Amino acid sequence: MSVRSRHITLSIFRLIPKGADIFIIDDILFAPLNGLIFIAEKINDVVEKETSDEGTVKEQLMALQLRFELDEIDEEEYDRQEDDLLNKLERIRLDKQNQ
Repeated sequence: MSVRSRHITLSIFRLIPKGADIFIIDDILFAPLNGLIFIAEKINDVVEKETSDEGTVKEQLMALQLRFELDEIDEEEYDRQEDDLLNKLERIRLDKQNQ
């Protein structure tokens, strides 16, 4: 640390009254990180809600059936996606029973 930067650091600490909370500085320094953590938690909440909602899976099943009836997908693709969605629905129901 150079003499000048040490002098500036000491000057800053002299401005802070004795017994004052230095947590304010920590809050300022960690604000960007705390913001990212907050956003990540909100994204996780939305994803968790979407993947554990029976209604969403049922809507996906109805949309899949409509696509099949409109010949947008063939029977093989329909069966594969239907099996995936039914397995997902079963996992959601089992998770709810285990809670």
